[in-house]
Amino acid sequence: MLRALLDVNVLVSALLSPQGRPAAVIAAWRDGRFDFVASPILLRELEAVRRRRHLVDRIDRHDLAAFLADVTRNAILVDDPPPARHVESDPDDDYLITLALAGGAHAIVTGDTVLLGLDIERPRILTPRDFLGALESGA
Repeated sequence: MLRALLDVNVLVSALLSPQGRPAAVIAAWRDGRFDFVASPILLRELEAVRRRRHLVDRIDRHDLAAFLADVTRNAILVDDPPPARHVESDPDDDYLITLALAGGAHAIVTGDTVLLGLDIERPRILTPRDFLGALESGA
């Protein structure tokens, strides 16, 4: 089964726009088309979204709590990996690559242009659109 790490920016986008591609990625996960790899640090980052001033009125706290519970119950949860350097230009993104590797993820799904610009073979770094295309094609 394909494993993917979903960046918090994709998760937030899915919560903000239930009709967009990020929401379609979540629907594909819920349909069992891939396994979602997560960890405590990723869940804490997602939970912290409710305190971001520009999002506090745009994301329903009950929807966020329900989504966090769903991820906690149904994602592949791995321990937070030890820090490692992967992204020189944005060290905040290091944990995503380290977590993807620790969790055996084949892909990181993100909208982060720094991550998307990295030249690494595994895990593949894909936009929600490209990830959905890969799911459709079986690639």
